[in-house]
Amino acid sequence: MRDELLTIGRFARLCRLSVKQLRHYDETGLLTPVHVDAASGYRYYAPEQARDALTVALLRDMDLPLAVIARALAAEPESRARILRAERDRLAERISKDQARLTMLERLAESGLPGYEVTMSQEPERRLAVVRAVCTPAEIGERVAESVARLLPGLGRAGIAWEPPLWALYPLDLREPMEIAVGVQMPPGEVTAVVADFEVLSGGPVAETVHVGPYAQLPLAYNALFAAIHERGLHPTAPVREAYLVGPAEAPPEELLTRLVIPIQESAA
Repeated sequence: MRDELLTIGRFARLCRLSVKQLRHYDETGLLTPVHVDAASGYRYYAPEQARDALTVALLRDMDLPLAVIARALAAEPESRARILRAERDRLAERISKDQARLTMLERLAESGLPGYEVTMSQEPERRLAVVRAVCTPAEIGERVAESVARLLPGLGRAGIAWEPPLWALYPLDLREPMEIAVGVQMPPGEVTAVVADFEVLSGGPVAETVHVGPYAQLPLAYNALFAAIHERGLHPTAPVREAYLVGPAEAPPEELLTRLVIPIQESAA
């Protein structure tokens, strides 16, 4: 039988892998040799294992985790396709985020930090009908869209008027997991059982600025806003508020208009 098998060195060259990689894949159970010599410990592979080994090499070159590759190799074709599509979606999301970061870096390299006019003002009390969600920072866009899709149709079916713009509420620190809320301001005396919750935003002093452009570049505006708050010796408090004055349904990304509002207090001595 051994005459029909391949040594680890020959098998590695055949499958465009290193001997070190094959040993690691054996130790993790991803790709085990069909025979290990009890005396010498030499590993031997069957020619028909080449397809799996080449697939492992291909998927590793695409930066798929070993655990995912192991599941894909062990799965039936239909399940394998689902696993690979999920990884495709993960990669597409990462590429999208990297593209957004690239755009911001290009903007910073060309013209430095953009200038934002930060204003200290007084914000009135607002009573919002809200939908809440728990998410990670990476899921904010998706959860906001889902929350809007839950909130507005419910208000519409109930025939309840609301006052634009849409608002989103966030914690000061974007951590995992975190609670966010999406809401609309309700006219005085308006009550609805359609919406699950209400949020009363206290009036008082705030720092605010307006961002023009895609949501992916909002960190630039927050950088200016928090810098202005700390330079004045003030203390930001939650929730951070975003008011979507011009949204995606009304304009292209470069013309979106978002008002950022952060409540402030005098810092403790």
